[in-house]
Amino acid sequence: MTVLSTLLHATAFRSPFLSTLLPSIGLAYGIQGLVAIPSILAQSEKFYDLSGSLTYLSCTALSLYLPTIRARYAAQLAGTIKPAWPSLVGALMGKAGSGLNWRQVVLSAAVSVWATRLGTYLFQRISADGSDSRFDKIRGNPPVFLGAFFAQATWVTLCLLPILALNSLPSTLLATASPLLLTDILGLLLYTGGLSFEIIADRQKSKWVAEKKAKKHSEEFLTRGLWSKSRHPNYFGESTLWTGIAVVAGGVLCSNVGQVGMGFAGGLGGIMAAAAMAGVSPAFVTFLLLKVSGVPLSETKYDKKYGDRKDYQEWKKNTPMFIPKF
Repeated sequence: MTVLSTLLHATAFRSPFLSTLLPSIGLAYGIQGLVAIPSILAQSEKFYDLSGSLTYLSCTALSLYLPTIRARYAAQLAGTIKPAWPSLVGALMGKAGSGLNWRQVVLSAAVSVWATRLGTYLFQRISADGSDSRFDKIRGNPPVFLGAFFAQATWVTLCLLPILALNSLPSTLLATASPLLLTDILGLLLYTGGLSFEIIADRQKSKWVAEKKAKKHSEEFLTRGLWSKSRHPNYFGESTLWTGIAVVAGGVLCSNVGQVGMGFAGGLGGIMAAAAMAGVSPAFVTFLLLKVSGVPLSETKYDKKYGDRKDYQEWKKNTPMFIPKF
């Protein structure tokens, strides 16, 4: 029995939904565990963030294609014709028999664009800097360093949960879903707006830093562009784009199609469970940004450096911390 067949048998649950969802989550921890081993031995965090992006991409791809992999394997055992691989273009065009719903393709592409951009940016940064100060106290402590990798797997799982849940719904059920919902329009607008906001904010800061290095200005902190509307516009964009993904996925998960696909009996309890499955992603992201690793670290750093300066105090007083003021 091959490794693939062993894994397929071990994860063949009675629920088709769980047979896709749980292996996709398990892959996140598997990848992080594998990357952790050489990282711990080398006491290096160089590939930590890059592996996070790889995990996003891998788990998303597995959730899309695992049902077809199972169907093709079953056909091989039965000696029948293997089903075709899903058609991404066909799904986007709404063609019957494409094997996927357009929402699965769009949301999977959306998170892939975000993960690729983030992973590339962070890898370039650590390649230039040589190290990440977040790991100064833990890279020499194997158990704690390992915990950081599994924490990253949990981060990926919670953020991806709406997409993994959507991709785990049986394709035959998704084929009966409404072609367009109000939540689709609202969610895509939020995602597009949030991603654009984050990209513009990051580019404005990168340009400001480059100009400072070139001695084109002597400013100590950025107060122009979107940074005059919010003290952390990039984090606001991040929270908004994940909210958009959750809204699109939640619209389907809370519908009758989603309830049946997840094996819920329906009613208020099932809808609340589906809403929680979708909402945990932006809630977790926003919690991290506002209470853990984003805003608190940045605010503390700048308060220590510039807290006694009147111009900094004025900027902080007149500029919202998170939600922009236009």
